[in-house]
Amino acid sequence: MQKYFLISVVFLFYQIAFSASVSLEKNSIQPPHLKKGDTILILAPAGKIKGYDAIKAGVELANKWGLVVTYGNHLYSQQNTFAGTDTQRLEDLQKGLDNQNIKMIWSARGGYGLVRIVDDLDFTKFKQHPKWVVGYSDVSVLHNKIHNLGYQTIHGQMPLTLDLADEVQAESINSLYQSLFGKKLKYKLGSSDNNRLGKSEGQLVGGNLSILYSMLGSDTNLDTDGKILFIEDVGEALYHIDRMMISLKRAGYFKNCKGLIVGDFRLKKNEGNKFGLTLEEIILEAVEGTDFPVIFNFPAGHVDDNRALILGATAELNVKDKKVKIVFE
Repeated sequence: MQKYFLISVVFLFYQIAFSASVSLEKNSIQPPHLKKGDTILILAPAGKIKGYDAIKAGVELANKWGLVVTYGNHLYSQQNTFAGTDTQRLEDLQKGLDNQNIKMIWSARGGYGLVRIVDDLDFTKFKQHPKWVVGYSDVSVLHNKIHNLGYQTIHGQMPLTLDLADEVQAESINSLYQSLFGKKLKYKLGSSDNNRLGKSEGQLVGGNLSILYSMLGSDTNLDTDGKILFIEDVGEALYHIDRMMISLKRAGYFKNCKGLIVGDFRLKKNEGNKFGLTLEEIILEAVEGTDFPVIFNFPAGHVDDNRALILGATAELNVKDKKVKIVFE
């Protein structure tokens, strides 16, 4: 009897340990949700901004939410296209990561520049006191890096692109609030004729397609096995989108993927369709041979209605003929 009891205990312990392991793999570590009185940092880790007016809407929104705003020392610095030198931008971002009193780092804008400093960042103190990192476009470099460390971030609106009087942005602003303050985030949207139907679940990863493409072969490359991939882009020609999608395919991005969410794609001006395939055809061709659900026209990216997405969190996709549902755990 004692022998069988010991076997049962060992088996139960194994089940608990296995369940914990699965749980850890299912979700990245979530930074503490914001509350009134928390301090956030606005900085420019990539492209330059021109004075306070560029971030005014972001400051007003943060104050409306009861947050205290601080600023990077080099927020308004400029060197060519960048918001200051690599050293200056690195200094601001490092201080934000290190300061445990900062509960959110909000990139003022995207542009280009994070890839120049990402390898010099030290995340030791960030791991001790995780905080939300929010932004999109070039901030995808930082999203990738932090995801690979096992933490959640938010792909969402930035101060430069905010317009508090624009009714189109109301939903995106509300979704950012829900994400940051711990409210249940879920989306119910109309379907697209190009969607691929199905139901799946997995960690959400991704961001700007050009950034994902540029990260291939580096330690900020993403592992999409068992995960749902989100992509968006702006100003690209169709042939180059095809090049990037094929490159992701060759790198194994879609082999064990659980789903694909396609955000807004603003094609290169006067692009027409010299390439011969539509955006939807390019993407569906790249994922041929897989069976995960695909969602087109999700409102996120370089667009006014830029809904927040919690990267690293588990999401459930349910893509039907006439509606799409995305629910974050």
